[in-house]
Amino acid sequence: MEFTQGVRFDSLGLTEEVQRALKKKNIEESTPVQAGCIPPMREWKDVIAKAPTGTGKTFAFGIPIIEHIEPGSEETEAVILAPTRELAMQITAELRDLCVYLPGVRIVCLYGGAPIGKQIDALKKHPQIVVATPGRLSDHMKRRTVKLDNVKTVVLDEADRMLDMAFIHDVTRILDKLASRRNLGMFSATISREVMDISWMYQRDPEEITVQAKEENKPDIAQYRIDVGQNDKAHVMAQIIRAEGHERVMAFCNTKGMTERLKAFLMMEGLEADCIHGDIPQKKREAVMARFRRGELPIFVATDVAARGIDVDDVDAVFNYDVPLENEYYVHRIGRTGRAKRRGVAYTLVSDYPSGMRLDGIAKFTGNEVKKAHLDAEGKLVED
Repeated sequence: MEFTQGVRFDSLGLTEEVQRALKKKNIEESTPVQAGCIPPMREWKDVIAKAPTGTGKTFAFGIPIIEHIEPGSEETEAVILAPTRELAMQITAELRDLCVYLPGVRIVCLYGGAPIGKQIDALKKHPQIVVATPGRLSDHMKRRTVKLDNVKTVVLDEADRMLDMAFIHDVTRILDKLASRRNLGMFSATISREVMDISWMYQRDPEEITVQAKEENKPDIAQYRIDVGQNDKAHVMAQIIRAEGHERVMAFCNTKGMTERLKAFLMMEGLEADCIHGDIPQKKREAVMARFRRGELPIFVATDVAARGIDVDDVDAVFNYDVPLENEYYVHRIGRTGRAKRRGVAYTLVSDYPSGMRLDGIAKFTGNEVKKAHLDAEGKLVED
């Protein structure tokens, strides 16, 4: 079933506590993925949802899960799997917002790179909802520090990315152990072969919900290609940021080493920047992300994997410092800007012929119009 618009939350028959939590966040209308997924998941049906990133998928599965929790229960009733610790933490924060008037609902977040002892202590408090990365949940299952005998709902969020990241064996092992499961929700930006395989093996007559990025729903993002020498890329990026007055910028690189170099280049240009990638300790990554979310850090540099789950909806501009290696990465990157009905802008810096060819292929595949541009003498962007 295809959904192009949402409905008012007060028409969905939600509990008073959840409606109060939504009201507190000034949310009255559901997004299409929420309108499509909440009713079948509340009826314990399996769901497979294809929806672009940034469409409110957490509430689409979070609301039915929270409404199914038995008050006072000391059993884990729901497991949500996410590909990265950042996304797991973000899901946990959003679920806690939904539970603000439900103090009896306990949620724990399990991910690698953090002390396992603290997580074991949290599990001893009998959380009803476990949000986890597959690897760390597998660790806890092996240690028998998590009890999943009575799990009723399982959700795979960003299923395509999770299965891309070679978590498929962890995911299938976890699903095989959850014998009491009543429904499985799969949420994905793309329905890859791996996603279809998991659906075929573990779902029963799933409701299929597709949310198309319709023209009227597509974010308003101006996209530019700037051809520039490799050694001039950081200088050109700094010129654009200053000339256009961008105050909140995300920049993407393809490698960990390049994120560090770009951070250093931008600081040499007199701009404040910081970066995250897989080799940076988790505490530092969280601190950098928190600064960016609070608006204290103007330029945030990241690799694609490290940036998953960072949901900031008022980014002025996105820079593809490196042309992404996959079409989907381009869509995820530029989708950080142009949200909440604001106009956004994305710049891709092209320094060699293969990168230019790759960008042409991405534009064709994604249906995006990427205009060629250059800088004038004052550093202002001018379309070619």
